[in-house]
Amino acid sequence: QVQLVESGGGLVQPGGSLRLSCVVSGTFYNINNMGWYRRAPGKQREPVAIITSAGSTNYADSVKGRFTISRDNAKNTVSLEMNTLKPEDTAVYYCNAEIKANWRRGFNDYWGQGTQVTVSS
Repeated sequence: QVQLVESGGGLVQPGGSLRLSCVVSGTFYNINNMGWYRRAPGKQREPVAIITSAGSTNYADSVKGRFTISRDNAKNTVSLEMNTLKPEDTAVYYCNAEIKANWRRGFNDYWGQGTQVTVSS
């Protein structure tokens, strides 16, 4: 069974930094895109950053220049380095991965349980 486990959330002051990590465990055939999404209070979940298996990245306009996504394909991990954090970055952050369970099947979305990031003085 495939699982995504996140770590690294917490409380930070405005202007501070946090690093989120996510590891994919279990048995599977291949991982395509990986990414981070967030859901702020009273809002819908939105994409924050996406990274392809080849390493190409895409960011939400609100985080460009402040957040950096990276992945380690050998370790099946994806990370999000968050700098110059703002109160509006406060949200539950979710790890996502497109995973093919076996060679016969297509890619399906898998999600982590979410980790809270709070930016407040």
